[in-house]
Amino acid sequence: MANNPQIRIPATYMRGGTSKGVFFRLDDLPEPCRVPGAARDRLFLRVMGSPDPYGKQIDGMGGATSSTSKAVILSKSTRPGHDVDYLYGQVSIDSDFVDWSGNCGNLSTAAGAFAIHAGLIDPGRIPQDGICTVRIWQANIGKTIIAHLPIAGGQVQETGDFDLDGVTFPSAEIILEFLDPAAEGDEGAALFPTGNLVDELEFDGGWLRATLINAGIPTIFVNAADIGYQGTELQGDINGDQAALARLEALRTAGALLMGLIKEPAEAARRQHTPKIAFVAPAADYVSSSGKPVTAGEIDLNIRALSMGRLHHAMMGTVSVAIATAAAIPGTLVNLAAGGGTRDALCFGHPSGTMRVGAQATLVDGSWQVTKAVMSRSARILMEGWVRVPADSF
Repeated sequence: MANNPQIRIPATYMRGGTSKGVFFRLDDLPEPCRVPGAARDRLFLRVMGSPDPYGKQIDGMGGATSSTSKAVILSKSTRPGHDVDYLYGQVSIDSDFVDWSGNCGNLSTAAGAFAIHAGLIDPGRIPQDGICTVRIWQANIGKTIIAHLPIAGGQVQETGDFDLDGVTFPSAEIILEFLDPAAEGDEGAALFPTGNLVDELEFDGGWLRATLINAGIPTIFVNAADIGYQGTELQGDINGDQAALARLEALRTAGALLMGLIKEPAEAARRQHTPKIAFVAPAADYVSSSGKPVTAGEIDLNIRALSMGRLHHAMMGTVSVAIATAAAIPGTLVNLAAGGGTRDALCFGHPSGTMRVGAQATLVDGSWQVTKAVMSRSARILMEGWVRVPADSF
């Protein structure tokens, strides 16, 4: 049997928000993987242990969920006014595919922390104690993210008393600003691709009201009641129901077509990361996945979202940007579920608990513009060193 030695690649395993991923410096990648293409995709698939027909990613770093099958590349930015370029890959678990079509808002938190840890930030910019501001160019979607990171003793402060529902232990709070989060596009189509706050989506032999928005990540919002849900569901209520998952994927496909993200339904299978689909409902009591009661009085609405074909255990950071943006614009389904009116912040319920987000939206010449969305998350290094992969992986 031929010997196929393993190679080792410097890497850092990090939690960011309610996600985990393997972080690389661009210059540390094998040379063929420093540019986009098949070699890079094959490397990241092998690092994560994909494709795995068992769906477990036992032979890799992945955790067999959409929240834990992620890879990130950072490098010093050549873009004026930015410190680092951040590129994110969503690695499929059971198929031979890496999706580069969108950002991960949760790992955006860890991107700023990793930039400092990896020596990508000028040491003169890092205070001994205080806050370090890192300007991140999100290369997948061409947007700016500003991370405000607490510093103690010249290093990123990771421990603290900030609680984030969906994460077991408290950490230090990191504030993220997503600047101009609307996707680029033709006039009138950037934020709302159809030009409408609410569309009638043809689905399942009828018509379904939907808000289609490009902010943070392309997202399809529908009313929970319109698709047979309460909006208080947990993962176990949906992820074991294959018929329900297939129906929700069909709904995602219909929305992607109307948003112009795909031209034919078959393309949706190769664009798993975007768009996201979420369903909203007025505030109601429920018990979170940790057993913590959530009362209607402490939230403005309930939201559940799917990632990579499964109900997410908490809430994706990018969808949180879409939620904040849609909530700030009167008349969207998110805004109406929260009670309507004008608002620049809200608290929503998700399967793991609650989350507060905010956005600034203004009506300019008849079109809505969003200057930024803000949220608090946390991040922590879990392991650092090298990942190993067989030499022929890429």
